[in-house]
Amino acid sequence: MVDLKRFFEPKTIAVIGASRNPSKVGHVIFKNVLDGNFKGEVIPINPNTHSILNHKAYDSILSVEMEIDLAIIAVPAKFVLGVVKQCKKKGLRNLVIISSGFSEIGETKLENELRKFLRESKIRAIGVNCLGLYDAYNKLDAMFIPRYRMRRPEPGAISFVCQSGAIGAAILDKATEEKHKFSKFISYGNATDIDESDLLEYLANDINTKVICLYLEGIKDGEKFYKTLKKISKIKPIIALKGGLTREGSQAALSHTGALAGDKETYLGIFRQAGVIWANGLEEMFNIASLVEKNVIFIGERAQIITNGGGYGIIAVDNIANSKNIKLAKLSPLSARKLRAAFPERVNIGNPLDLGGDATTERYKIALENCINDKNIDLILLIVLYQTPLITTDIVEIISEYHIESKKPIIAVSTGAEFTRTLSKALEEKGLATFSYPEDAIAVIDKLIWYQEKRKMI
Repeated sequence: MVDLKRFFEPKTIAVIGASRNPSKVGHVIFKNVLDGNFKGEVIPINPNTHSILNHKAYDSILSVEMEIDLAIIAVPAKFVLGVVKQCKKKGLRNLVIISSGFSEIGETKLENELRKFLRESKIRAIGVNCLGLYDAYNKLDAMFIPRYRMRRPEPGAISFVCQSGAIGAAILDKATEEKHKFSKFISYGNATDIDESDLLEYLANDINTKVICLYLEGIKDGEKFYKTLKKISKIKPIIALKGGLTREGSQAALSHTGALAGDKETYLGIFRQAGVIWANGLEEMFNIASLVEKNVIFIGERAQIITNGGGYGIIAVDNIANSKNIKLAKLSPLSARKLRAAFPERVNIGNPLDLGGDATTERYKIALENCINDKNIDLILLIVLYQTPLITTDIVEIISEYHIESKKPIIAVSTGAEFTRTLSKALEEKGLATFSYPEDAIAVIDKLIWYQEKRKMI
């Protein structure tokens, strides 16, 4: 197993290429490490100045007397190999190489020379051509996006391994706004040395990581990748999104990270056999991660729909019927009798259980109580359209109480603007998974049930 501890838990960091110019990547990285409240020592390396942000600057890594755990390199590509050779003389074995200008623009010879030297010197490197890394628990912000332009997430259970820096930055920003909490974010670019398999291996043993999200454009060692996936998916769920699955996308991937993308069916086959959850998009990836983050465990496949919108119930039924791993539950005769006695005749007692446009908060409470106690039901898809006049805000407390007391997952679906978002946010804060549309919720449930069953077999 690759030991990457010093990448995420360094005591001393050197930023090689740190600059006084705020527009330079080296300045941004150095400032981010400082502003992120990193607890260790941060040393700027720049031969053209004596001080950067009130920190003494050194002309080279060789001028620094103390031991360095991690170097972050942000210099032009033509100087990278020379800097790495200095790191070797210093005895430094862990590098994050931000610099671009290698195989992604056709400079394969330059990158191959660097790779050869890294391996011969037993130096481990993340990059080249990467955004950097972030560890929420260790307060390590070693990315080159300014903090005022991209929010940083709070400590949590998701780790995101992303080959594309641009996708990583945008999604990290959006996911933070949506209150997803992260353990680590790692952009690895061209995978000159450390690749996705090495990073997955490390995260499998990271106590702060509960679920791993992976965006990749290509792999260099298919056998290593498959073996790693199969081993780790038994330990933690991996949610993967593959870029470059079309001929055109493959060409774009080659010019982006120098990655040979490969055939879609090959990747799908690898993921299925290895027990990896396949995401159809970035939003779906984090929707699935959200369920894992919230400890949602499905005890079976039989789903009961409760709704106050008939059309929403129909859409949910259609999507469950088209899913591969979810079935519509059938209310037990006892539950059906109790519900008929409690509700007006116009309420449809079945699946969906349509409480009607005049549904009250109390009607939802009765429906939830009976469905949770029904042994024919494994999970509840709870659709609440808060716009209807008889639904009160007390429904948040009622749903939350049943969520806490029951082992059956309750997945909430609500579509709407500000008022709806406020109530959905309140449910999220109480540990429930919420969605805006039933089709999104069902797609995620379907894939997570598949994973939980697949995990037992691999």
